[in-house]
Amino acid sequence: MSELPSDPSSSSNNGAPSLQPPLWRQLQLTAVALASIRAGTSGSVAFEAVEPSLRPGVQALGFQVLRWLGRAEALRRHLAKRTPPPLPDALLCTALALAWDSERAPYEPFTLVDQAVEAAKRNPATRAQASFINACLRRFLRERDELVAATDTEPVAQWNHPRWWIERLKRDHPRDWQRVLGADNAQAPMTLRVNAQKSTVASYLAELEAVGLGAIRVGPSGLQLTRARPVQQLPGFADGACSVQDAAAQMAAPLLLEGLLPTKPGAAAPLRVLDACAAPGGKTAHLLEMAAPGAIDVTALEVDAVRSRRIDETLARIGLKARVLVADAGRPDQWWDGTPFDAILLDAPCTASGIVRRHPDVRWLRRESDTAQLAAQQAALLAALWPLVRPGGRLLYCTCSVFREEGSQQIDAFLVHNTDARLLPSPGHLLPQSGSNARGVPDNPSGDHDGFFYALLEKRPH
Repeated sequence: MSELPSDPSSSSNNGAPSLQPPLWRQLQLTAVALASIRAGTSGSVAFEAVEPSLRPGVQALGFQVLRWLGRAEALRRHLAKRTPPPLPDALLCTALALAWDSERAPYEPFTLVDQAVEAAKRNPATRAQASFINACLRRFLRERDELVAATDTEPVAQWNHPRWWIERLKRDHPRDWQRVLGADNAQAPMTLRVNAQKSTVASYLAELEAVGLGAIRVGPSGLQLTRARPVQQLPGFADGACSVQDAAAQMAAPLLLEGLLPTKPGAAAPLRVLDACAAPGGKTAHLLEMAAPGAIDVTALEVDAVRSRRIDETLARIGLKARVLVADAGRPDQWWDGTPFDAILLDAPCTASGIVRRHPDVRWLRRESDTAQLAAQQAALLAALWPLVRPGGRLLYCTCSVFREEGSQQIDAFLVHNTDARLLPSPGHLLPQSGSNARGVPDNPSGDHDGFFYALLEKRPH
């Protein structure tokens, strides 16, 4: 996430005009983005609509609002008998989400309230509600402690997730559900994957330190930056020396390829590998980076033509090639040449419930019924792709979800109906991990990572 803007005023300390946009303008745009997300637009699309020069600050504010939206909505219900129209309500909840906890507030609560009222007055779409917003927020400042205490017993306010989501986590992870919800509200770190064909982790760490960037090692190929930076500041990024990829996502390629790659170049025919749902291409790139030139033949599928171009861009940057097809992985009759694959990576569409800290809009966009619909889609993809695996070959099923219906329950059902499948040692459910120990080292060898599920399946030989 981008850094929060640092100056709520529209002028610098010496009276000269400031390049920093006024806070009221950022709050206006944050409220517009929130209203759009509430109407069903993804956060990435909503923030992309913001003027590029204003986007970093607005997105930073917006992410904080989305992380504390449950509390803000609970406070608004105590302050207003009726729900205001969408945009005024979005502005009111934006201010409440940012100001309710003074320790986490990006600005003094009084400043946020003052600038939110200014934002209401300056927008024709909210001007008629400016007095109402002012009255609610001034009351909030007067009675903040009492109002916050009154909402403490409401689960959605306490955990800032929909009630159905909280209940599902309680069922799926009865010992860890609180830790998962807490991790979801933390800011995710920026983690890099070092391209093994261009550098080593130790060498690249030294390059980072040489330009004043701190990092710690996570996993076999990863470096977690102590502070997020624009990719343009990373040494060799434009030439493919590294890629941005969460530590949990970095497990996919090694899990699939371990023991399959030939030990000597040219010793065998290239390994045929399918990345079935490949966009934006991070895992495709990692598969290619792990293999010697000519040792692997990768086909990458993506059903969406626009997203497919992201795969091409990713591969062009790192200087490696795959066969990229715009095709539906669930319809092999439309794209498969009939030759079985040695290995298939199925990073299936899912609720994205494991990457909420990176995409805090997800929790508010998803509906309870989405899980069953996506689980049915996952089962259909497994059924369509399993026949394409050669005997003795592998399929790695993964999702960035913490829900068991999309993970362990999905694989349990698959194994019942496919007796030629054997489950190899796999991580299973990886719950989101946030925080480091006192020495600044991640609390586990895989680092600070998102929630994922992995199941490695082997097809029994005939």
